[in-house]
Amino acid sequence: MTAILVVLELEPATEVVDAEVGETDIGARVRAVHAADADPDVPGKPSARARCGMSTDELEPEPYTPVGPGAPWYPPEYRTRRCLDCEAALSGA
Repeated sequence: MTAILVVLELEPATEVVDAEVGETDIGARVRAVHAADADPDVPGKPSARARCGMSTDELEPEPYTPVGPGAPWYPPEYRTRRCLDCEAALSGA
């Protein structure tokens, strides 16, 4: 079986300025979590397409690894953001 890598689709970065403390926080939120096969020629790199068909060119790698049998393929904190098409492809549906 091919290794599955988790990749993140991010919202465009937003800038939050706290005028009281003079801090700026620039960050991106996770829009969706996708599953991709590992590229057989480059260890640790996802293949060109996620299981749902989305290009992985603009997706960010996520270092999550399931902790054991029955563990979700995605990081548990992103349960509501998992790609249902990727999940269906993983389950063979």
